[in-house]
Parts: sequence; structure tokens; C-alpha cells
Amino acid sequence: MVSTLRWGILATGWIADLFVKDLQMDGHQVIAVGSRSQAGADRFAGQFGIPHAHGSYQALCDDPEVDAIYVATPHPMHAENARMALNAGKHVLIEKPFTINAEEARQIVDLAAGKNLVVLEAMWTRFLPHIIRIREIVASGTLGEVRSVMADHTRDLPSDPAHRLNALELGGGALLDLGIYPISFAWDILGKPEEIVAMARFKDTGADAEVATMMRHARGAISTTLSSSDNPGPNVAAILGSKARIEIGEVGNAFYVPTSFRVIDHNDHVIEEYKSKVPGRGMQFQARELERLVAEGKLAGDILPPDETVAIMETLDEVRRQIGLKYPTE
Repeated sequence: MVSTLRWGILATGWIADLFVKDLQMDGHQVIAVGSRSQAGADRFAGQFGIPHAHGSYQALCDDPEVDAIYVATPHPMHAENARMALNAGKHVLIEKPFTINAEEARQIVDLAAGKNLVVLEAMWTRFLPHIIRIREIVASGTLGEVRSVMADHTRDLPSDPAHRLNALELGGGALLDLGIYPISFAWDILGKPEEIVAMARFKDTGADAEVATMMRHARGAISTTLSSSDNPGPNVAAILGSKARIEIGEVGNAFYVPTSFRVIDHNDHVIEEYKSKVPGRGMQFQARELERLVAEGKLAGDILPPDETVAIMETLDEVRRQIGLKYPTE
């Protein structure tokens, strides 16, 4: 694609590595990186051939050559870092979860709107070609009345109590790192839940190890999700309708990454089979969306508008309320 914006990368961890690889492969301009240290910025810049390396996040935001910033810090820092970038006049793509809670999310969305800047949650699954095709199938009526969605994101992640994933002060735990995928997917297919029931299992650190939800949506449709950081599972999803179903994902290829799916009628005949042909991990599509919005002078798209990101954070807040999970930064 022809890239229209010059990107800056705020933070230099694992997810930033993946994002930059996909951006550069897709022809986007990555021209700056910011880290908490000059050494960290220099290392990252050298790895990816990025011309500008800044030893602070503020210096990155102040770089006049940067048009858009990807925020890739730990969850509790998202709001502060996004605010810094927006106040510097940059469009912002914020790694999921967008913020720690809905209150922070609304503040960021309102700030962006007031400055006429695009802010987008980096829920990259929403923008993948197989998910776009699934939305088309659902909208076409092929499934009939959609009655339920099932999805899980279950992994065997590091057990070290000091690891970010197990540290409450860093927003660690299954819900925000893993559960946001199936919950956002249920939202995508069925819309806002009208009723939420949640339960959880916790680690000694106080972080949530496993979270299950059952949600009732419009017209009585039901979604069930499961997320776990120490109990690996199939990581698949299904959409069940009155005429047919969609089964998404396969062994070694989860539903939320570029993957295959099958549309199957009630006689178990395969109506459609989709095979993903996406290069790389697929994180370039969210960058394309942000650049499209900027080019068209829009602040929100149809796939994941900022107001929906805030509403999903409200759902996560309610899940946390029910399971008794609060972060020290709140």
C-alpha cells in the first residue's frame, strides 16, 4: 500500500517488534521510536533501520516529523502516554486494552475528538480479512438468526510472580491480556450485552488466572467466553445460527489471528471454506485503518469506533466488579 503517515513507536517491547515488522513489510513509514532510555531506543532503531531514536516518550511525541504514534507500553500507562501524544498533535493507535478502565478510555476519546485527531484501539483482530468476511456472512443472513457465540483465549503464560502478566500494578492477568479478545469478538458479532455474569480463579499475586463470562445480548442471543493464562486450550470460536454455523480457527492457528473458517449448515454440509493468505502476523490492517480515517478526514470508522471501545471497557469494568478485581493504579 501507499503509506500516507509517518509512524512513531512508543515503547520497545515484544508487541512493538511484531507491529513494526508488519508495518515495514506493508510499506508503512516507521521513522521514529521512543524508549525510557536512549540505549533502548538505539537498539530498537538499529534493529529496524528507524532513522530517529528518542531517549524519552516525550521526545518522541515532540518529534515534528511524526504524524501518528503507536502506544505499546504496559496497560496502566496507556492513558498517560496517549494523552501525551494527543497533546502533541499526533494521531494515536493504542495497544489493547485501550486503557485500564472505561473512565480513562472516555477521557482519551474525548481529548482526541476535541483536538480533531484519530484515536484507535489496536484490536487488530477486528481488521483481519477473515473477520471482515465473517461479518459479511452474518449480515447476509446465511446463518439465519444468530443465537450464540462461543470463544476462548487460553494460554500457558509465564508463571514468574514478577512477570508483567502476573503483576496487578501493571494490569496483569487473564482478562485484559487475553479475555479482551473473545469479549470484543462477542461484542462485534452480537453487540452490547444486556446482561453479564462473570466468575474467576486467581493467582497468589492477586492477578486473575482464569475468567469466564456469559452474556445475554439483543433478541436473547447468548455469548460465552473463557480466558486463562495457565490453562492452554483450543483458542477457537463459533457463531451459531438458526440455519448454519461458522467454526473459526484450527489447531495451532487461533480464531483471533489470520486463520481459516468454515460455514456449515444444519446437515453438516460445508457451505464455504475460507483459508487465510495474510502475510506476516496481520497487524498492518489496523494501521491501514488509522491511515484511511486520517486521509478521509474521519474520526471514527464502522469496524471499531472509539465509542464502542469505551463501551467494551465498560463491559470489562463490570466483569471486574463481579469477580472483585481492582488495579492498584485505580
